[in-house]
Amino acid sequence: MIVIKRYPNRKLYDTDAKQYITLEGIAELIRAGQEVQVIDHASGEDLTSLTLTQIILEQERKQNGFLSNAFLTGLIRDSEDRLASWQRKLRAPQGLFRHIDEEIQLRVQSLVKSGELTAREGQRLLEKLLSFSDPYRHKAELEAQIEKHLNQRQVPTYQDIQTLEEQLEQLTSKLEEIIEKDR
Repeated sequence: MIVIKRYPNRKLYDTDAKQYITLEGIAELIRAGQEVQVIDHASGEDLTSLTLTQIILEQERKQNGFLSNAFLTGLIRDSEDRLASWQRKLRAPQGLFRHIDEEIQLRVQSLVKSGELTAREGQRLLEKLLSFSDPYRHKAELEAQIEKHLNQRQVPTYQDIQTLEEQLEQLTSKLEEIIEKDR
């Protein structure tokens, strides 16, 4: 995880690269899959959420209204419920990322149906939200590839080994019974 220190003069300092960094620089790190934590140099307070919000606002400004006014107004109006719900879903265990993607799609479709977003805005938002890199997603993809290759080479799974152990125990018990009868 890259630690960024924010100084009282609002400058941001990348402690790994040992140089100052801009909000756009932090956004590039995040797009490259890096985990970033922003800490206030003086107080030690975690400013990551605030900084990420600033990055989103900066991108919104540069892209001339990526998010519609209706969407932003709804976000503010329903912020407690909607944000808390999104936050709970985004903190789901790593195996549920597919469900999160499905939920994002449903939510965006709902926003389009309710008129808070146009179809074009909904598509752009959906593409943006689904494009965020997630280290756990890459890990899950890698695990799936490894499992596929192991299956192709007929390497036994943990369950296969457990089944064999149970069968061995049953055979051992039966052999002991036969030996006892022969005595």
